[in-house]
Amino acid sequence: MNPSACFSQSYAEARGKFLAACLSAGLVVESHRHPLVGRDGEPLALDVARTGPSDARNLLIISSGCHGVEGFCGSAVQVALLNDPDWLEQCARTDCAVLYLHAANPYGFSWWRRWTHENVDLNRNFLDFSQPRQRNQAYAALDPILVPRRWPSFASHLRLLRYAMRHGRKQLQAAIASGQDSHPRGLFYMGEQPTWSNLAVRRVLRQHARQCSRIGWIDLHTGLGPKGHGERIHVGENADESLERARRWWGKQVTSSQKGDSVSVPLKGQMILAAASECPQAELTAITLEYGTLPGLKVLKALRADQWLNNNPGASVEKAQRIHRQLRDAFYVDEDGWKRQVLEQAGDVARQALAGLGETQAVPVRASR
Repeated sequence: MNPSACFSQSYAEARGKFLAACLSAGLVVESHRHPLVGRDGEPLALDVARTGPSDARNLLIISSGCHGVEGFCGSAVQVALLNDPDWLEQCARTDCAVLYLHAANPYGFSWWRRWTHENVDLNRNFLDFSQPRQRNQAYAALDPILVPRRWPSFASHLRLLRYAMRHGRKQLQAAIASGQDSHPRGLFYMGEQPTWSNLAVRRVLRQHARQCSRIGWIDLHTGLGPKGHGERIHVGENADESLERARRWWGKQVTSSQKGDSVSVPLKGQMILAAASECPQAELTAITLEYGTLPGLKVLKALRADQWLNNNPGASVEKAQRIHRQLRDAFYVDEDGWKRQVLEQAGDVARQALAGLGETQAVPVRASR
């Protein structure tokens, strides 16, 4: 299949291709409808499809659209796999089920935003909200610079550059991107409660994964790292044990933000970790597959402009369209070469995960709590 044929130019088109691929593969799709509509008035949903027996002890999850606009890439990967007869045959030969979560954040996907309709970063929202959290004081100091009253703001850009020169680019990234709960109209907001998408993903896990003893999870993202390169970033609570297992599955190139060798900063509240709380009986082996797009400062500029626009809905139509397009282009490279790289790497990662779940050693089922 032509790689470009798997990609789309809108959420509605991407969803249509996913549903058509599921129909062609003979899969039933369960749709969790979002309460709002999309940019063109289309219905929004977290769509879920599954191959394999309902009582499978091994489960591979492949998820897209956690960060809304990043779903252009993730959806294409899912569509490509579902249209690949060799992949489907390989799945059928194993005792592993495969669960496709299409557009975990359908609102952001449709409206070309990274955040949910609550302006929450979904991949910082899977927290225990009954517990106190340490405030991100560094972000609180930067918020007026990151989201100024007027846009564009050359002065705020210079202030960010000075911060990076004084503290280092990695420290700037950590201050901005690790998540914050002090500015609901700012960037990387964690939220004060579980979002709609959070609750929907948890319902899916309770339905499909509580009988499993082993779960592999590949969450597809874009926006960090060299253009076209898919970094395999380990995600897990039992870091050393699950990191070792992830490197056995996906190779020594698997990185860890917790250990400081990843393009990502250490995070809390990631979507993948919902599997640990909703399915405590299962051994979790998971990565974020993060594809590079544009240089980091350009991606940050696009996010800042988008947040300014969200806070200033009275902006001109022309300016709004320009900002929306800039944001989409920061997370989706609409070039054939990039698309081919994405699908080739994702295919390798998916097959490695299937092989890892097929390892013969026995894994004891842990008691549920």
